[in-house]
Amino acid sequence: MVKYVKDDRLTVKRDGERIYDIVYSDSFEGIKTEILTLEKSYKRICIVTDTNVGPLYSDQLKAALTGYEVSVYEIPAGEEHKNLDEIRKIYTYLIENHFDRRDLLIALGGGVTGDMCGYTAATYLRGIDFIQVPTTLLAQCDSSIGGKTGVDLDGYKNMVGAFYMPVLVYMNLKVLDSLDDRQYYSGFAEVMKHGLIKDDKFYSWLIDNMYEICDRDYETLKIMIYNNCLIKGKVVEADPTEKGERAILNFGHTIGHSIEKASGFRRLHGECVALGCVAAAYISWHHKLISMEEYYEIRDMFVPFNLPISVDDVDPEDILKYTRSDKKMAGDKIRFILLSRIGNALIDETVTDQDILDAVNAILWKDED
Repeated sequence: MVKYVKDDRLTVKRDGERIYDIVYSDSFEGIKTEILTLEKSYKRICIVTDTNVGPLYSDQLKAALTGYEVSVYEIPAGEEHKNLDEIRKIYTYLIENHFDRRDLLIALGGGVTGDMCGYTAATYLRGIDFIQVPTTLLAQCDSSIGGKTGVDLDGYKNMVGAFYMPVLVYMNLKVLDSLDDRQYYSGFAEVMKHGLIKDDKFYSWLIDNMYEICDRDYETLKIMIYNNCLIKGKVVEADPTEKGERAILNFGHTIGHSIEKASGFRRLHGECVALGCVAAAYISWHHKLISMEEYYEIRDMFVPFNLPISVDDVDPEDILKYTRSDKKMAGDKIRFILLSRIGNALIDETVTDQDILDAVNAILWKDED
């Protein structure tokens, strides 16, 4: 059921107890009030951002944080900088500027910035509070929710990390207007994924509101992001450290991450997730879990949202190799996420190497001429 929200917040809980709020706004102006409601006596704040987002929004965010001593640390933009070398530089900055556990970090940016700032917060002085201020659709709908933090290691996605919850997620939805089309639609891949794995009515609502979503209508986006976070929040609440059901959030990611690495991160994360979802739906069909008609519907519904459903420059054997290095391996088996129908995902450990090769071959672009 799609909720038509009037409230501007969603509370994420664990065992019935509040962990943090997700706040939806059309500006940064309310963030200071939200910080004050945390009843923490923060003295200093370090905004961790990147070289793309910082020039756009760090001054606006600083202006909203009057009364605090605020500094800005910029990391180089790009997935290739999501590594321990850059984390070490953030540590050094915090140490040299005498940040302690009474201070606060704010992640201002997309998923890479959020993951890096979150991992820094989890490990600096064995834990310092941080806030997620996601500025991309991908980060607002996925990476800022749930407390997964981490970095890549030698190109392998998120192999070093920690589960560490923010004290607040603050979303200024108006920043989505500044995203280029490719970044915007990349984020939509995660939204579609959440409908596919958990809520067929939300999936149908996305299709029905296709034009408004593509036009970035504010009220439509607010409903979409709220319901998206509601789905992910409930999954995280039930399984905060991915020992069971939370694994379904990896639908499309096993093959998607491998395509991302094989392409040298030239493709955006969401583009690779879309390709991975199509491949996983193909395997679901060939395991007789969904019908051929459902597979083709899933595949084709990514197209109106400007997401790829085929790829032309990867070697299936490379994808298989990277897949078998994925952190979701359980012994010598891959914990693969498949669909039993639109709106319901399951964890499967029977996916074979041949299944993966067949799925990648199915999404390879073929010249009909």
